[in-house]
Amino acid sequence: MDKVKSNLHILMGKKKIRSINQLAKETGISRPTLTRIYNDESDRIEFETIYKLCQFFDCNVGDLFTIPEKEN
Repeated sequence: MDKVKSNLHILMGKKKIRSINQLAKETGISRPTLTRIYNDESDRIEFETIYKLCQFFDCNVGDLFTIPEKEN
């Protein structure tokens, strides 16, 4: 199964967030949770976490995550 990919690095760059620590302080989301999302290592993410990230980056869920297209 293809994994959902995080675009967190792109959103952080656009907002000039230089580190996971900075993002954790500004969102209230734990550093380990953000690190797992950033590195595409999460198996599940709480809706509250997704909501906080979407609010912080002023984006939709589809901007935060993508599903790679299958190769035929």
